[in-house]
Amino acid sequence: MKNKIKRISALLLAGTVLFGSSLIAGAADIERSYTYNYDWWGDVQDSPDAYEVTGVYTSVDLGLEKGLNNPNGLYINGSNIYVCDTGNNRIIEITRTGRESFEVSRIIEEFKGDVEVTTLSGPTDIAISEDGNIFIADKGNCRILKLDQDLNYLMQFDIPVDSTLDPEITFQPHKIVVDTAERVYCIATGINKGLIKYENDGVFSGFVGATKVTYDFADYLQKKFATQAQREQMVSFVPTEYANIFIDYEGFIYAVANGQEEEDLDSEQAQAVRKLNLMGNDILVRNGEWPIYGDLYWGSAGGYEGPSQFEDVTCMDNDIYVCLDKNRGRLFGYDDQGKMVFAFGSNGNMDGYFRKPIALDHMGHDLFVLDILDCSITLFTCTEFGETIYSAIELFDEGAYEASGAAWERVMEMDGNYDLAYIGIGRSLLRQKKYREAMDYFELKYDEDNYSKAFKQYRKEWVEDNIVTIVVVLLILFLVPLGIGKVKSIKHEIDIADIFRT
Repeated sequence: MKNKIKRISALLLAGTVLFGSSLIAGAADIERSYTYNYDWWGDVQDSPDAYEVTGVYTSVDLGLEKGLNNPNGLYINGSNIYVCDTGNNRIIEITRTGRESFEVSRIIEEFKGDVEVTTLSGPTDIAISEDGNIFIADKGNCRILKLDQDLNYLMQFDIPVDSTLDPEITFQPHKIVVDTAERVYCIATGINKGLIKYENDGVFSGFVGATKVTYDFADYLQKKFATQAQREQMVSFVPTEYANIFIDYEGFIYAVANGQEEEDLDSEQAQAVRKLNLMGNDILVRNGEWPIYGDLYWGSAGGYEGPSQFEDVTCMDNDIYVCLDKNRGRLFGYDDQGKMVFAFGSNGNMDGYFRKPIALDHMGHDLFVLDILDCSITLFTCTEFGETIYSAIELFDEGAYEASGAAWERVMEMDGNYDLAYIGIGRSLLRQKKYREAMDYFELKYDEDNYSKAFKQYRKEWVEDNIVTIVVVLLILFLVPLGIGKVKSIKHEIDIADIFRT
């Protein structure tokens, strides 16, 4: 309810600002800096750049004789970058040899083995297991391949055998991830029951992580009382199909769905990003002031309308996850509490802008974005501002709370409007048991939850430090009235005794 009220207030304020600016400047949209964030009120706050463009690499830059054609997938393993060159039926393996230097290691177009078709057809994704085995979503050949490091055929995963699936459906694996036990999780085009899960022996073991079905109650009643013929013409209430998945260092799967509609983006129902455990349950923490679905406001400038549509997601070892918005070409970073860390990017033809971003991955703190129309890879590296933020977060996770607080102070010096810096300092003070100081920082940024935690500990500490005084005061408050009453009682008895004597 609090988020809804804040959102309405922020929308009204944003509308006033937009209307006023249009009257003054006659502009269609407000000019915004490249990197921004949202404060507690939902106002856009310009921010120093957390990332900068280090390079944009095309087929020519990579030395490819045949240019990329409709590339759909991007995967990073160690210092190797794999690009699924879907239109050319191949996978490009690129090795990073320096900060800005790359070279093609090999081109995977076929493999060796006792199988009828040994060539790839429209591969859309790739994953490498801890043992070095290669898994490929060979979409055109309706299979998921498992190869060894030398491209020898090991096995394949075919359409799942399930009675609920349409028997006439064509199996088109689109995106895959592999866990430490070499279990495969797959998104297949046209299958919206969740992720398809295969055991490491290739056996289909069920669907996991299906999204919640949302529908209008009036439509539900109409469908409930409709005839069979009418039902067949109505829209079915089915789970949203995932767009992409990523498995983090702990084995949790981040999944994004880009079919979000405006009415779906309620703070308690937004499913643009999910974090799935082994049971397929969503355990994503959403403690931020705003839901996790990208931009809060959507104009129609440049023909781009509606909410952000997340096409891909990646998660770093510091639990910062970054989502790629294909609608407006932006990247949104969130911390493990669901608070926005940064947002940057846009659509365009300049470096750092995109025509149609399709895939995202990371190498350390560096981000790589694949553009399907430009057939290019953009490399983003951290600025001093971004590295300081990551340093503060990682130091806190390591238990170096004082050093983390100092890092957040440096962030605050670079951007005095950065809410996470105040909250980060407050959290570091809280862990150092400096509860009163922590309360001041949480109060500045309206962080009610952390303020309550700090106040609870401060109150407990104050009581422990002043217990003797408290006991003495209580005794005085109890004994003084008792003593006064006793004195009055004795005086009364003496007065009565004097009366009887006389």
